[in-house]
Amino acid sequence: MYLVMNPKDPEVSVRLADDGFAPYVWGTDFSFEVNAYARADLHKKVEHWPLDMVTPYRKCYGIDPDEFASYLGAPDSAIFMAYLDKQPVGHVVVSTNWNGFAHVDELAVAAGARRHGVAKSLLDVVKFWSLKKNLPGIMLETQNNNIGACRLYERCGYQVGGIDHLRYRGIDPQTSEVAIFWYLLFENRC
Repeated sequence: MYLVMNPKDPEVSVRLADDGFAPYVWGTDFSFEVNAYARADLHKKVEHWPLDMVTPYRKCYGIDPDEFASYLGAPDSAIFMAYLDKQPVGHVVVSTNWNGFAHVDELAVAAGARRHGVAKSLLDVVKFWSLKKNLPGIMLETQNNNIGACRLYERCGYQVGGIDHLRYRGIDPQTSEVAIFWYLLFENRC
């Protein structure tokens, strides 16, 4: 996907996904560069997590829009798409988890559209959706090789609720990838 943006002040908008969701996903690069694995610590800010540097490589998750087809129009889930200067550049998939929290099943921003407030705008919509449903908070998971995402979640008020060193060992027994579970707890619910 080729993005042409107004570099001075791009306009971000978010709305419910429509029939354009699948073509947008199939045609967009969501990869990111990994150059380190963080040693996540429940008791320290992300900026103080030690880093184990690695030879840089591109990480790309296999995003399949069909996986979330049943979410469209369902009462306990939603897919929102973000637009930057009217071009689709990001999405978030949210559902109500078994424990009552809103669960961010997927959050992705096109590689060329990062650092324009797209992910924060999507998280703001998830917060609004969650509060409207009177849920106790939001939960999501990322990995220790996605340090930019960890910094974003922390800036948005999320806290680390757990770290799982074994989650990805079934995929790769030698992996250094660690799952980090983030929570945003709502203090005053209606």
